[in-house]
Amino acid sequence: MKAIFKKEITLFTKNKVNIITVCILLLTYSLILFTNVFNLSILDGGYANIDIFFSLSPIVFLIYIPAISMRSFSEEYKNGTIDILLTKPIPTIKLILSKYLSVLFIIILSIIPTIIYPLSVYFLGEEIGNIDLGSIIGSYIGLLLLCLVFTSISIFSSILTKNQLNAFIIGVFLNIVSYYGFDILSQLFDNGQIGLIIKKIGILQHYDLLSKGLISFSDIIYFLSLSSVFLLFSNYIIKTKK
Repeated sequence: MKAIFKKEITLFTKNKVNIITVCILLLTYSLILFTNVFNLSILDGGYANIDIFFSLSPIVFLIYIPAISMRSFSEEYKNGTIDILLTKPIPTIKLILSKYLSVLFIIILSIIPTIIYPLSVYFLGEEIGNIDLGSIIGSYIGLLLLCLVFTSISIFSSILTKNQLNAFIIGVFLNIVSYYGFDILSQLFDNGQIGLIIKKIGILQHYDLLSKGLISFSDIIYFLSLSSVFLLFSNYIIKTKK
């Protein structure tokens, strides 16, 4: 399991396109948050917060995560190396977790540099330190939990097909449905109670609460459970193909 994890990280870092992709991601965030290129600069907002960062991140990551996850299993199936992996004396679920954790590790490395954004706002405010750190910490926790789910969905998508492009498209589609789908579906019901129940099934409702700094144990359990469900689905699919 450890060897597979290291192999995935090494393959990612050796590919210059992957490194450039991470740099472009961070550059785009910087342009959005601190320039008027997209007319969303936090410097013009008049408030010491980075809410726009946490509002945009789900849209960015529902595309970014499938992009770096699509090769995880698709490439193994395409090259025929999946047979070698499956003959190793490790449970299938550990193989999946190795791939899952390696992608998650890369995503966390991509998020860490963004800490400079709240630090910048911390020092650029009219009064140094006039920023809601509790809310920002809660928002980062929400973002990390969101990445857990998007990664498990993207790994699942990669297992479904040996074509990387198809894996990417399926991953983006499932992420969009999981994030926005139930919220849109809830609006079709006149009964507010039914609409609220459907809304709570989707990710958006739970992420919105966490992005406001409202850390709830039930929301954390929701993200962990949903992530586990897709990992179990992945395990089932691999065993079926095997």
